[in-house]
Amino acid sequence: MGQKGERDAFVSQGFDTWNKKDAFRTHVGGVDSFHNKAREKLLLSICEEIGQDVFALLVDESSDVSKKEQMDIVLRYVDSIGFVKERFKGLVHMNDTSSLTLKNAINEVLTSNKLSFRQIRGQGYDGASNMRGEFNGLKALILQENDTTFYVHYFAHQLQLVVVAVAKKHDGVSDFFVQISLVVNVVCASCKRKDLLREQARERVQKGLCSGEIET
Repeated sequence: MGQKGERDAFVSQGFDTWNKKDAFRTHVGGVDSFHNKAREKLLLSICEEIGQDVFALLVDESSDVSKKEQMDIVLRYVDSIGFVKERFKGLVHMNDTSSLTLKNAINEVLTSNKLSFRQIRGQGYDGASNMRGEFNGLKALILQENDTTFYVHYFAHQLQLVVVAVAKKHDGVSDFFVQISLVVNVVCASCKRKDLLREQARERVQKGLCSGEIET
């Protein structure tokens, strides 16, 4: 099929060899592949479904394993028959995480999809100052564009903060994570230690396969 993309494993047989990155490239195919055409039609259908209606904006940003800062944008809206939907709209590489840079990037994504700040009725971010700051945060900048964009500190981040706070109060849990942190720092500081840990893991897996404790 050339550059049209293939690999039925992703949709029928199942896929477990996640370390083989080439499989993803083969599955995606070229710019004219079935995969990319389907993706374009899906992102287009989301915009058509929203149309001129209103939606909520969910945004988060984090660095990936290559140390690039990425911002993801999700739209939450109610469709024509009353179902609440959340749809991933894009992943944007950011040079910095200042609130103005984030706002401009969001504006570009919305504009390219024929959407605007005027349609936003809700904002959901974490509690970082560049996101929820009262004067210069992303929340405040979007409120300047549209004063009906109600802000909510999203629940998953609130829950994370609660779990972290509670864990720190429990001596056993706190000590456990301190020790884990020390181990990770010690191992990651040395290529030799990494190789030693990988070799020990390989031996444990091999022993488990031989004894029948692990299946493959």
